Amino acid sequence: MKNLSAMMKQVQEMQSRMQDMQTKLGQLAVTGQSGGGLVKVTLNGKGVLTGADIDPSLLKPEEKEILEDLIVAAHADAKNRVEQMVAEEMKSITGGLPLPPGFQLPF
Repeated sequence: MKNLSAMMKQVQEMQSRMQDMQTKLGQLAVTGQSGGGLVKVTLNGKGVLTGADIDPSLLKPEEKEILEDLIVAAHADAKNRVEQMVAEEMKSITGGLPLPPGFQLPF
């Protein structure tokens, strides 16, 4: 019974840390870039696009497709950075609790 009690305590602590992490993620700002920094996008920790910065030299009608590709690439870069940060944070939160491989949090 003591093991179950200890495990429940760990789960409650993890839930509290998860709530804290969700708050932090909403306040986080991660910037991804492409084109050598000509296009930058900013996402919050939840993956929501919160800003974009496009170098004026790209704002030419004949550069439209290049600009579109650079925006997509910058978004992918920012998204990868967010996912890495979230994975690291989750690892620190669940470090003491043995979870099965592939188990995803939050639920």
